Amino acid sequence: MSDWQRSEQAPAGRRPMPVGRPMLSLTLASMMEAVHAHSGAVYLLTPGEAVLEMAVMAGMPRSFAAPWERVGLNAPIPVALAVRERRLVWVGGEEEMARRFPRIAMVLPYPFALAALPVATAGNVYGAVFVTWPGSHPLDLSDRERDHLTASCARLALRLERAATERRPAHPEADLLGSSAAPATDVLGTLEAARMVARLPYGLCALDLNGRISFANAATADMLGVPVSGLLGTQLWASVPWLNDPVYEDRYRAALISQHVTSFVALRPPGDWMSFRLYPSTTGLSVRISRARAVAEMGRLESRYGEDDTTPRLVTITQVLSLAGALTQAAGVEDVVQLVADEIAPAVGSKALVVLGSRSGRLHVLGHRGYADANVVECWHGVPLSAQTPGTQALKTGVPAFFDSRQQLERLYPDGCATPDGMAAWAYLPLIASGRPVGTCVLGYAEPHTFPAEERAVLTSLCGLIAQALERALLYDAKLQLAHGLQAALLPHSLPTLPSIEAAARYLPATQGMEIGGDFYDLMPSHGLAAAVIGDVQGHNVTAAGLMGQIRTAVRAYTTVGQPPEEVMRSTNRLLIDLGAELFASCLYLRLDPAREVAVMSRAGHPPPLLLRPDGRVRVLDLAGGPLLGIDSAATYPTTEVPLVPGSVLALYTDGLIESPGVDIEDALADLGRKLTEGGDLPLDALADRLVEQSGAVSQERLDDVALLLLRARPHD
Repeated sequence: MSDWQRSEQAPAGRRPMPVGRPMLSLTLASMMEAVHAHSGAVYLLTPGEAVLEMAVMAGMPRSFAAPWERVGLNAPIPVALAVRERRLVWVGGEEEMARRFPRIAMVLPYPFALAALPVATAGNVYGAVFVTWPGSHPLDLSDRERDHLTASCARLALRLERAATERRPAHPEADLLGSSAAPATDVLGTLEAARMVARLPYGLCALDLNGRISFANAATADMLGVPVSGLLGTQLWASVPWLNDPVYEDRYRAALISQHVTSFVALRPPGDWMSFRLYPSTTGLSVRISRARAVAEMGRLESRYGEDDTTPRLVTITQVLSLAGALTQAAGVEDVVQLVADEIAPAVGSKALVVLGSRSGRLHVLGHRGYADANVVECWHGVPLSAQTPGTQALKTGVPAFFDSRQQLERLYPDGCATPDGMAAWAYLPLIASGRPVGTCVLGYAEPHTFPAEERAVLTSLCGLIAQALERALLYDAKLQLAHGLQAALLPHSLPTLPSIEAAARYLPATQGMEIGGDFYDLMPSHGLAAAVIGDVQGHNVTAAGLMGQIRTAVRAYTTVGQPPEEVMRSTNRLLIDLGAELFASCLYLRLDPAREVAVMSRAGHPPPLLLRPDGRVRVLDLAGGPLLGIDSAATYPTTEVPLVPGSVLALYTDGLIESPGVDIEDALADLGRKLTEGGDLPLDALADRLVEQSGAVSQERLDDVALLLLRARPHD
């Protein structure tokens, strides 16, 4: 816990004193002015939580950043990243934003640049700052801008630390926006200028940063069909029914954020097309309104209109778009739970959540966050769907339930198990996908919480998105479990213990797709000797895994009947062709004879094995061989005899262990040989772990499967 967080916990009977002057606002304004930014915000770290909360915003209406007023530290947005990595995060424009932070680009698809910085001392983090520039800003942040922003954040952190020490924690402050009530003569300069504008044949009006009209001439009222008195102090899309469409409000946001001139056309019923041109500045916008002259100018934009329209507010749409972008990244159930915890819970002030599903007529917990003791959610697990609880009712009826307080919930559900988690308010959100219930999302609040109509609408809208993602995730997890079961059944559960051979193996599937593949290995006794095989079937799917199982079984069968290595390979090749499979396979087969201290090997397009000798030298075995299995039914696979003295280690592997983008195969083989030499004295299991870990196969995304089989010759009796 930081000093600033401790300052929130003042002794009993003593309330913390707020900072005496608007420290955050003044710092933000000074910072923006020095680097010529046109908007920005300061976030403070919520005491006791991994959540950043917006304390003050400048230059833009707060509704523009509504989805990110409260953000978890794990959220993939610049301010959270700046705090996690304790560094400046720079986004130079629209394309970079779409590439690195696609969810922000989805909600704010406009040309602008952004810098986010942590507000931190050497020992404590207090929050974060972001500032933005128009799309005309250079793609790179200048050294002067970088130095000034870094220094300003460092000074703010020291002031927050001093305030915390003095038990004067910082609090949210009023946003910094231009005045919206300036008279027309102040806006236009002189009374004569105002008269001149009033005589113009086209409409001219002024909007403040919140989109409210502060001036409108007579032509504006005529073209919009609303008197000037009905326009002043209102927003165009609120006072003009046929402009009540998020598309037009989006143009106002685009102009303010990008600081570029923006235009659109709209249909005034029954058939008049009007042209709007927006000229932005850092204090608001000037709007020129005229009649569109040609269909080409209109762009054939068809508007939804009518006095009975109930178009949702843009803040609701941005919330939905933000989560929609986040949920596209979710694969399994845990991903969905984590995204709801990172994106939804902080935004609405929820302190805990539980995601419930149904199976065999009972509820079961799919995931939860925010509970220090996991046992508190056990009361939900296994509850029959016939029970009268808020979780079962929401799931069965499809109707969300909001409870402002514990008393309200217990009046309807007197059973104590309805409130097992110690929270004080709850939202039970049914998750319905494709017309059927998928589960229930329970949001818990530490304090009594009222749910205004707008918040209920947002949460209800998000239910469908969460439900669809959860349905996909449940199906994905089921398929993944089935695929992994198939993979496990097709690979050996353990390697046999042989008198003169020590063995260790590792297998890692590709991390793309269903995380299964066609790599295989095996070790088996063979008429007093030993045989080993390793191979790679083309592909990373169930088909490849199934074919891999058939090849491994065939190799075992041919080995059991005593075929020599070249015949095992020829027989397996013919079998693969007879099966009519469209996939190919590489393979390396060897017969081990410890008594003679040799290994006889046959290769079909497989990477060459490495031999570590007892003296520490490593040799890449250049083996004779034939084409990939499954190509030519008449192919032959000659053998090579390799000395295998006691203490030698053979490293057999598939190409996923050594291949990576931009790395030459020769360099990769040399690197693998170096690692083999360095760990040659280790127990074989430890050596296998070291080779896959040092190759990066464990920690990085794997484009291909990885199989490794190590064989060490021991002295024979």
